[in-house]
Amino acid sequence: MKISNKAFASTMIFFLLILPLTHSFNYQQALSISLLYFESQRSGRLPYNQRLTWRHHSGLTDGLHQGVDLVGGYYDAGDNVKFGLPMAFTVTMLSWGVIEYGEQIAAAGEYIHALEAIKWGTDYFIKAHPHPNVLWAQVGDGATDHYCWQRPEDMTTSRQAYKIDENNPGSDVAGETAAAMAAAAILFEFGDKYRGKYDESIEVVKGYYPSASGYMDELLWAATWLYKASGKEEYLKYVIENALDFGGISWAINEFSWDIKYAVEEKQKEEKLIVEAYKSKAEHYLCSCLNKSSTNNNLKRTPGGLLYTRKWNNLQYVTTATFLLTLYSDHLESSNQRLRCSNDDEVGPEEMLSLAKSQVDYILGENPMGMSYLVGFGGRYPERVHHRGASMESVKEKRGFIGCVQGYDDWYGRVDGNPNVLMGAVVGGPNERDEFNDERSNFRQTEACTYNTAPLVGVFARFNQLQSQNHDF
Repeated sequence: MKISNKAFASTMIFFLLILPLTHSFNYQQALSISLLYFESQRSGRLPYNQRLTWRHHSGLTDGLHQGVDLVGGYYDAGDNVKFGLPMAFTVTMLSWGVIEYGEQIAAAGEYIHALEAIKWGTDYFIKAHPHPNVLWAQVGDGATDHYCWQRPEDMTTSRQAYKIDENNPGSDVAGETAAAMAAAAILFEFGDKYRGKYDESIEVVKGYYPSASGYMDELLWAATWLYKASGKEEYLKYVIENALDFGGISWAINEFSWDIKYAVEEKQKEEKLIVEAYKSKAEHYLCSCLNKSSTNNNLKRTPGGLLYTRKWNNLQYVTTATFLLTLYSDHLESSNQRLRCSNDDEVGPEEMLSLAKSQVDYILGENPMGMSYLVGFGGRYPERVHHRGASMESVKEKRGFIGCVQGYDDWYGRVDGNPNVLMGAVVGGPNERDEFNDERSNFRQTEACTYNTAPLVGVFARFNQLQSQNHDF
């Protein structure tokens, strides 16, 4: 679907005229749908209570050639590779959402489904860490995988597994996995002792999930979560002592993602100056989201009001920002505080929550395209998601084998919508002009990732609670 500049301008004016200033969405339904997405991304032998029945068992020999059981875990996006770093970040964000908003998730009837989504990941991480100084960080090869368009149930591509160890370090993926597991302190110790970026040890990952920020943010992130989980002072001491050298308090950032964790603070009273520096860095990020940064390092916005970081899968940065905005709004509310972004500009919890709501509502359909970017929600959402399994007839319906390039020949180029709805997926989203082309080949916009949806689980639950309390929702 190509849109001319003139047509787009007319569309913008039309929707701005007909859309109400505020819109009330069914956040409980959005929560329920979002948790379905993780079932579509499951690898391994699917359980009896699998709700998305168009998926079936896959990757049942993962790790076999390396003599280790690596069956399970998640495919991160529309391909069939299991990347350890984004998978761990996904589980961390799911867990964080349940830690902060577990009661709200339970009230919406989705607590068990949230725990099941987390457990599917942590069960795999236990398998992937069979020895103290070994972590299997990837299964599959992006190059061969992208050559084929196959359902995961039919995979004929390489299932080579890649590990980090003493001689091939990967502190970033080890730190993120430790954060996801929280109590798995041995993983964190391994990542710290044998330091190095995992994409230097596992070079095949460079074209897909390179660790641009390095590994130090993951080590600080892991130590923070381990301190929260265990209460052991050694982890807090690590965060304090490495604050400056690891960049935790030294430079400003405007992104929170699977690769960059510096926006997150550790709120403790010990070593007040250093902790305040962490806090300042986190608050600088939030002020940037609010367009109130004292250094003018503000995040860009589209004409329709969406936070905009980059053209490829921009919504991943929107959903993480929305989670932090919601969480910090609650913190300001409960502590009766305001966020000072500059000498003459303070922000209260209401304004911060309002920005979070505007981003969520944009994703759910209050945008110039009138498109819900949460697949399966609302009357109009992407129908041609860039996803192998969803774009081909289910193996349960079409039992015949679909070969490597046969998928491209018979399914990839079809104009029709996908035969299977990828419920709960948050796609990459619109460009900087709020334009979105629903084409399967447009992977920058139509591919979805687990770490896009994960931060919204807690947010949807919180907004559902506020809505039920008639909190101007």
